[in-house]
Amino acid sequence: MAFESLSQKLQNVFKNLRGKGRLSEADVKTAMREVKMALLEADVSFKVVKSFINSVTERAIGQDVLNSLTPGQMVIKIVNEELTALMGSETTEIELKPGNEITTIMMCGLQGAGKTTMAAKLAGKFKSKGRKPLLVACDIYRPAAIDQLRINAGKVGVDFFEMGTSHAPVSIVKAALEHAKSNNENVVIIDTAGRLHIDEEMMEELITVKNEVNIDHTVLTVDAMTGQDAVNVAETFNSKLEITGVILTKLDGDTRGGAALSIKHVTGKPILYIGTGEKLTDVEQFYPDRMASRILGMGDILTLIDRAEALVDEEKTKELEKKLRKAEFDFNDYLDQIASMKKMGGLSKIMEMLPGMGMNVGNVQDADMSGGEAALKQAETIIGSMTKAERANPDLLNVSRKNRIARGSGVDIAEVNRFIKQFNETKKVMKQFSGAMKPGKKGFKMPFFGGKNKLF
Repeated sequence: MAFESLSQKLQNVFKNLRGKGRLSEADVKTAMREVKMALLEADVSFKVVKSFINSVTERAIGQDVLNSLTPGQMVIKIVNEELTALMGSETTEIELKPGNEITTIMMCGLQGAGKTTMAAKLAGKFKSKGRKPLLVACDIYRPAAIDQLRINAGKVGVDFFEMGTSHAPVSIVKAALEHAKSNNENVVIIDTAGRLHIDEEMMEELITVKNEVNIDHTVLTVDAMTGQDAVNVAETFNSKLEITGVILTKLDGDTRGGAALSIKHVTGKPILYIGTGEKLTDVEQFYPDRMASRILGMGDILTLIDRAEALVDEEKTKELEKKLRKAEFDFNDYLDQIASMKKMGGLSKIMEMLPGMGMNVGNVQDADMSGGEAALKQAETIIGSMTKAERANPDLLNVSRKNRIARGSGVDIAEVNRFIKQFNETKKVMKQFSGAMKPGKKGFKMPFFGGKNKLF
């Protein structure tokens, strides 16, 4: 999980602050030294760390904080606000032109940063918003990149344009824009060539396209796992091309988080989106305030709600609610809920976004988390060993049927009995909370799994 190490270290610092009834200036400065080390170890730029620590310290040693009844919490609040400001304060989106006017987006970045895949992810995202994108292959040096873009365009259901490897990128872009006009396509996303490192030839090629074609947005894709190098790449591309903003990929990996915390401060350009996985749907709008909350272990309920609502089938939800009210929830519905959880990233992804859980997911995975994931898999196996009639009508499950299901799923009969008991308890709880299943202004609440007072 991104930021896991940084989150844990910051949580330890703040735990000590919370334990004090009153804070002295020395207490704050000691805490800030520890925060400084944690940020440097997360590969945050030294200049950024220095500026951040100075801002937090100046605010935290004010008398209104030191004399507060809860000074530790006040310091955490200040750190949260300064982290948000560091990453951009406001959420920035790629602004698209109205109606059928064409918006041109040029993707750039080093080879291996995930630029080609991200181009397709953006196309899918814009399509879901009612736009008609066109993906354009301009990496004339790597035929595999052209093939990859073509395949991904098919997967997200958008048009694709290429002219092979024998034409200059600027000629391909001009022809693609004519194609877009003829086919009423209003978002043209250009996948350009990357290199293993920044060189003049690559930059000149991109500058030529910008000079000869009206490019509305120049978007840089950087690999968050490269840490401080990602910031250096962003700074160089911005100085040469005047980028619109940055997309961070592989933020779901074992990244220390330095890039996310440094790029805006160093380049002045916002982080637009983040890549959160390998699927073509694994792209999220970047919200500085939500990211700061996650880093400090406060969770990210709003993003969790966004993910849930994006997956909600309103008709299915209404049907499920009716079933819950009548206590008709069956094993098929249970499977549907497990499938929804998987689409949201699985149990660990959900847990890291819950307040107080983000910084502990690594620990939880060693115990309860792995047990929770295993329990869900076992539930699927047990249900998979039932007949259609048994799934639809849990009351049919007598002793002989349970024995057959146990043999079919490779578990002891006691495990089957335990699962059915938990299912029945869940059914009762879900009936009580069925009113919370509706998506709306207050968010979307996922049902509970498991036994008494357990989430799973």
